[in-house]
Amino acid sequence: MRRPVLAAVAVAGALVLAGCGGSNSGSAASGAELSVDAAYIPQPVSDSMAAGFLTITNEGDTADQLTSVTSEDGEVTVHETVGGTMKEVDRLEVPAHGQLVFKSGGNHLMFEKLKHQPKQGQSVAVELHFAHSDPVTVKMPVKAATYQPTTGHSGHTEDSGH
Repeated sequence: MRRPVLAAVAVAGALVLAGCGGSNSGSAASGAELSVDAAYIPQPVSDSMAAGFLTITNEGDTADQLTSVTSEDGEVTVHETVGGTMKEVDRLEVPAHGQLVFKSGGNHLMFEKLKHQPKQGQSVAVELHFAHSDPVTVKMPVKAATYQPTTGHSGHTEDSGH
């Protein structure tokens, strides 16, 4: 009777320790390995709203989810575009060994209630929050309103060129 109880305690202890280790960014060998590239904001025409684009790459073995984006410059919401229809979502998947791409006409960040209108040459800092990974801070440069990235937003491009 004593042996099953000890085994259960050992398993529970191992699970607790495994859970603690998962939050350490240095132990992400089997988890998500996230990086952000090709981030930019086209110079907005409105003084209170803007859109943002970037690519989140996950080279890890585990998918993660972008759950929110925050910025000291204003409110940021995540929008998904499906079949030409845009809707706000509370999370988007970052697939294992894949990318979550935010691009014009597709998924994008929406900045609202901006404290000031971002101008070309400036940058806006955002913090990306994930379901399992540590937050990632990104400086998004403000580009010309007509800026079109040549690379980094195809979903399969290795070199972003930025």
